[in-house]
Amino acid sequence: MHKRFVFLTTLLLSTGGFAMDKENTLYMDLDYGRVVIEMLPEVAPKHVARIKELTRKGFYNGVKFHRVIPGFMAQTGDPTGTGMGGSGQKLKAEFNKTPHVRGTVSMARAMDPDSADSQFFICFDNAQFLDNQYTVWGKVTSGMEYVDMIKAGEPPKNPDIIVKMQVASDVKE
Repeated sequence: MHKRFVFLTTLLLSTGGFAMDKENTLYMDLDYGRVVIEMLPEVAPKHVARIKELTRKGFYNGVKFHRVIPGFMAQTGDPTGTGMGGSGQKLKAEFNKTPHVRGTVSMARAMDPDSADSQFFICFDNAQFLDNQYTVWGKVTSGMEYVDMIKAGEPPKNPDIIVKMQVASDVKE
């Protein structure tokens, strides 16, 4: 009994207290390494569903990081690479209480709160001035050091791309 308790305690501590939910985890492969994103369907169910749908279609594979501002965020998700494109399906805002801090993944949008489409950004640092104005749908749980390596610029001269993005439950390991 004691050995089983020690094993379970060690397992819980090493996984942050829970097992990874692969259906709500994204693997975003960059040239530098793999970024793991925990999606938050409890706070933004429609955004998470749309991100998974687009990911499963291969929409994000090869897409550039077209807007990267050091100390703020790295933005991607536009297949044209200009910051003006998307998938063609607008999403109603799902603003929530999740703060914009280092590693937060949130939807980009135009002036209309209900204009988010496929573009998203990852915060490099605290950006809580965005709270309740943009829909947070995920957080980086590992690989933030690779996000930090994304080349800066609006747009960067030689932009980094998402090599491949996958829902973890779809990956055969």
